[in-house]
Amino acid sequence: MLENIEVLYHNSIKINKGLTIYFDPFKINKEYMDADIIFVTHSHYDHYSEEDIKKIKKEDTQIVAPTDLLDNLLTIGFTKENIILVNPNEKYNVKDITFKTIPAYNTNKNFHPKSNNWVGYLVTIDGITYYIAGDTDITEENKEVKCDVAFVPIGGTYTMDYKEAAELINIIKPKIAVPTHYAAIIGTKEDGINFIKLLNSDIDYKLFIK
Repeated sequence: MLENIEVLYHNSIKINKGLTIYFDPFKINKEYMDADIIFVTHSHYDHYSEEDIKKIKKEDTQIVAPTDLLDNLLTIGFTKENIILVNPNEKYNVKDITFKTIPAYNTNKNFHPKSNNWVGYLVTIDGITYYIAGDTDITEENKEVKCDVAFVPIGGTYTMDYKEAAELINIIKPKIAVPTHYAAIIGTKEDGINFIKLLNSDIDYKLFIK
């Protein structure tokens, strides 16, 4: 399920399964110009990085993003035809890939208000459903997610910490859990180890950030 998938840095994820798909590209190390689809969860600099998007964007790249990013995307050269604007709790299709938007927000802090309509993504590729949570706490909406692989933030401060993230994973019971959003801007490498120790024994995991 994780073949040809990388967590590049922080919450930056690359999936190469027929199409080359990025989520929240950040700290890209060179100009690849290979993105078929880019998904952006929200407008914070470590998730929406114009510098990094320009390193992977090609002429026909389609970008999926919350509505508050429209003007920015037009400014950096995306045409309206290649921009898919999304709202929470909706279903979409891009390049024959179906996906759903899951609200991503804080419940006990103010960095990611629910009113901003920022999102995580539930994306199905080759029959496997991936949940990329974005910056979020445990919410009533994400407790209902059904997926095969879950990428969840564990660094705390701006998102769930590793204990809360493990709690969410044990509720939604994916086949594989992948922690993100730690050991860089926030959180430590030990958070990843502590996260996997709290998972139910029937849930597999992979640490890309070590």
